[in-house]
Amino acid sequence: MDRKLFDHTILKADATKEAVKKVCREAAEYGFMSVCVNGFYTSFVREQLKGSGVKVCTVVGFPLGQMSTRAKAAEARIAVEDGADEIDMVINVGALKDGDYETVREDIRQVKEACKDALLKVIIETCLLTQDEKRKACELAKEAGADFVKTSTGFSAGGATQEDVSLMRSIVGDSMGVKASGGIRDRQTAEKMLKAGASRLGTSATTAICS
Repeated sequence: MDRKLFDHTILKADATKEAVKKVCREAAEYGFMSVCVNGFYTSFVREQLKGSGVKVCTVVGFPLGQMSTRAKAAEARIAVEDGADEIDMVINVGALKDGDYETVREDIRQVKEACKDALLKVIIETCLLTQDEKRKACELAKEAGADFVKTSTGFSAGGATQEDVSLMRSIVGDSMGVKASGGIRDRQTAEKMLKAGASRLGTSATTAICS
């Protein structure tokens, strides 16, 4: 399995500097695509990964997505200034459910603008959405110029499913990436997500899957 398909992830509130350092060492050793962290650790991870070829991925608006667009954009700008190569942002799920599509689209667009050259993945939190809402979220992310859509934060009621990954891929086509995240803890599940159309996998069980 191609190790460049994986974002090696450590996002828990009690993640210590030593734990983050360990994840960085593992990512460099295995050659994963990125290490995904909360914003506080962005510059630390950039330093740890220097020369390794592993990218820095920082979450924005995490995990609920219901802060102001200005706050999300500022968070993205700071993350990029601190060395993030990729940004994983959470949409405003409540606004989507209200049918306030312009707010959702503009939220994504402004974060994308703040990302500059950094890649933007949009977390739609599939477990909270109807099928129609999943489709709409993917369409809005595409319209707003995002690079990826992503299933889940891993902090809500559920994670990635094959069905959701397949649906998301059918909406965005080949023009965007699809990241499956949440509940991917073994090789069999990882392979199912890739078969369904995922082009990136986010998990904290990366070393176990790839060993």
